[in-house]
Amino acid sequence: MRQVIILSGKGGTGKTVITAAFAYLVHNKVLADCDVDAANMHILLSPEIKERYVFHGGQRAFIDSSKCLRCGRCRQYCRFTAINDNFLVDGSMCEGCGFCKLVCPAEAVSMKEVISGEWFVSSTRYGKMVHARLGIAEENSGKLVALVRKKAKQIAEEDNCDWVIIDGPPGIGCPVISSLSGVDYALVVTEPTLSGLHDADRVIKVARHFGISVGVVINKYDLNKEMADKIERYCDQNNVAFLGRIAFDRAVVDAVVSGKTIMEVSGLDASYEITCIWDKITQGLSN
Repeated sequence: MRQVIILSGKGGTGKTVITAAFAYLVHNKVLADCDVDAANMHILLSPEIKERYVFHGGQRAFIDSSKCLRCGRCRQYCRFTAINDNFLVDGSMCEGCGFCKLVCPAEAVSMKEVISGEWFVSSTRYGKMVHARLGIAEENSGKLVALVRKKAKQIAEEDNCDWVIIDGPPGIGCPVISSLSGVDYALVVTEPTLSGLHDADRVIKVARHFGISVGVVINKYDLNKEMADKIERYCDQNNVAFLGRIAFDRAVVDAVVSGKTIMEVSGLDASYEITCIWDKITQGLSN
């Protein structure tokens, strides 16, 4: 079983569109949407939820008013101003550090696990998918990503699948690091802009830090062909596999709006390009 992740240095480069295309193209696989902060692969794949679970991402402070002396020590030491004048904890402000509990002379503060989101095992027209939804203003998305990855791998092993295809989160933060752990190949999707090159360079360096093979594809390359050439030269100079260019096509936007993968729309040049990109990934993994 091989695990392939699709990443981008920033949001909006088209990595989910490409991941959904791989969902159509690749057989005998499990899909994982690890962009839990802003999950959107379900828009294209219309999953039918089969299993639903709550996610406990951390703790929050709770004050027992019957024990509280209203001495103000908790408010004095809270660096997140999470405790109001009535000695009630604002859950959106509390970071769960537990310092208020430590300094409370009446032992009126307790730390309790809170529900931070949900995660799901679903069926799609292209196979099983594990995905999640983090609550508004909730944290620990790296922990949720690890949970989604673990479940997807478990299903793949149970079903004797050949592939786990992962839609990764953008950037280089904790969720990205969590999603990269243990994968076999990382495809970095970038745009032909200076910031696109800068962000791609950062995520490439993160993947290489973990010893993961990396390839790059330029989406909407024809919007700035000079910059696209510069990105390709960067790949050549830094020994990064350059896998291809995908041109801008309004039909791709129309496909997304209608809830289809671009592989389901006939006559798109992007469909051919993505097929070639996947062939290069499999060739790279077999070498």
